Amino acid sequence: MSDFYYLVNIEPRLWAVVIVGPPGAGKDTQAELLATELGLVQLKTSEIIEEKFSLASPDDHIIQEQIKIKDSGGINDSTLVTEWFIERLRKVHADGRGVVVSGSPRALSEAEAEMPVFEELYKAEGVKVIYIKVSEEESVKRNSFRRVCEKNGHPIPNFPEYESLTVCPQDGGSIITRKDDTPETISHRYKVYTEQTEPIVDFLSKKGYNVITINGEQSIENVHRDILDKLW
Repeated sequence: MSDFYYLVNIEPRLWAVVIVGPPGAGKDTQAELLATELGLVQLKTSEIIEEKFSLASPDDHIIQEQIKIKDSGGINDSTLVTEWFIERLRKVHADGRGVVVSGSPRALSEAEAEMPVFEELYKAEGVKVIYIKVSEEESVKRNSFRRVCEKNGHPIPNFPEYESLTVCPQDGGSIITRKDDTPETISHRYKVYTEQTEPIVDFLSKKGYNVITINGEQSIENVHRDILDKLW
């Protein structure tokens, strides 16, 4: 995946890049590439949630219920996730860093809460929105039995050129298959996405954000190139 880096000797950007798209759109992969090239900190809502889950007590009934929701393919409580996300976002900004976000906001309520914070911290001109479009069929194909790095969660794209990989090319960690990625679960996630997350795109456009629309049904390299071509 490191073969797709195009920019060299670029100054770190004090930007907030928000990537929106369905399961299988390659949000995490593209976020990793942009984070490396533009000197941004990648914020993954999934990692923030998993960290909260892993530290939770078995007696914490609220968190345990959220774990059940995630395992069934549903979206976790927006109020909780937004609170956790904004907390992390403010920490990154306090360190003088820009961010690239994959997986948040996931619902209109989250967008309404998060976007003012993005603007407060990074100013309106520093907030970039990327919308990666992928069909349900492609989403299910890419994400069913998805593989990830066990050590740091790096996504292993479900493309033929990565089928033979047995260790993560970024950190040498073991590659595992996610237990919650079955065709049925992914299809359900896509439907949840179209109902709860996709309306964010229209909301952001009406708010005046320049939403960059990208065809996600291309190679990783071409999606990445399209993003870079349209980001400025």
